[in-house]
Amino acid sequence: MKKLIAASILALAVAAVPTNAANPPFDTPAPIAYMEDMSSGAVLYAKDADRRIPPASMAKMMTVYVAFDLIKQGKLKLDQQIEVMPETWKKWHSQGSTMFLAVGEKPTVSDLLKGIVTLSGNDACVVLAEGIAGTEEAFVNLMNQQGKKLGLTNSQFGTSNGWPDEGRTYVTARDLAHLAKATIQDHPQLYKDFYSLPSFTWGKTLGAGADISQANRDPLLGKVAGADGLKTGHTEEAGYGFTGSAEQGGRRLVMVVAGLDTYSGRAAESVKFMNWGFRAWSPRPIVGKGKPVGDVAVQGGGSSSVSVIAPRDLAATVPAGTSPEMQGRIVYQGPVKAPIKAGDHIADLVIDSPGMPQQTLPLVAANDVGEAGFFRRAWLGLWSLFGL
Repeated sequence: MKKLIAASILALAVAAVPTNAANPPFDTPAPIAYMEDMSSGAVLYAKDADRRIPPASMAKMMTVYVAFDLIKQGKLKLDQQIEVMPETWKKWHSQGSTMFLAVGEKPTVSDLLKGIVTLSGNDACVVLAEGIAGTEEAFVNLMNQQGKKLGLTNSQFGTSNGWPDEGRTYVTARDLAHLAKATIQDHPQLYKDFYSLPSFTWGKTLGAGADISQANRDPLLGKVAGADGLKTGHTEEAGYGFTGSAEQGGRRLVMVVAGLDTYSGRAAESVKFMNWGFRAWSPRPIVGKGKPVGDVAVQGGGSSSVSVIAPRDLAATVPAGTSPEMQGRIVYQGPVKAPIKAGDHIADLVIDSPGMPQQTLPLVAANDVGEAGFFRRAWLGLWSLFGL
């Protein structure tokens, strides 16, 4: 059975960080707030981040993730058309945010995704859900299955669009951030294509028949450099919330605020929070791309170990202007079973520092390790049998 192994301790100490600089101060009226540096895995801020809350339209991130995943698997096409059913239109054409879909029209999956992400269309969510799974209820099952796969341990979905459903749908800020990270990491091109459109045009006005254009509700777009997603949400029960992300200088932050009282308050706090994340914290280089960090044990391979290297320039996140004392541990589930391909993510570099959040950076195999040949397998069997 594989076990968690902590390999060699790496000396990263350079200087002690001043005690009062370990956690840069930040205050927000948002009752719930969370921020993580995706580049290092450091949690920079957490305020009631594990409280279950109604997500409102932030639930649509899971609807989009499910669609993205099906597209990646080749089971759903962006140009695939889905017809708007009369009963769906009747229920959703005037319920909250809308894409202004019409009965009988056949928007493509791409159109519907733009209607969900950019316009927050409740109607677009249900039409897409029905087109994928037959019914919204069946699609919600897919959402919850995907949530389990992603490790969203404190979230449950009852609708495709986050419409109030007597408490069946709930999330946490930490889970929303995890979902945002998964979207960005697992589907980078689709994320880029759909999550930062400034506006989208769909539908016609009554009478004049003019095109209806709506702006993206993301409060960071155009206000914070590198902002490119993700989703706002609002209901009377949930208040105003937002899950957002931005990338600057190779650092990507993900943030969540929830439970704010006003639309303008959400916008102001989101901008202030994200700017704080980039200004109060800075990257500290740890290991350059391609540099060896250590070795991990291999099971059933042509070699008993494999070197692990940095897949990119790795940096820890530290309070700006400080150089805290740090130690690194190579951690992995091992021995790692052969075969292994160069570039496989098989271990992590865990960075510890007094008064700082633990940070986890990926390490990959430096080279291929094939399965052991017959004679080596026989030797390994004898080794194991006699405890050599």
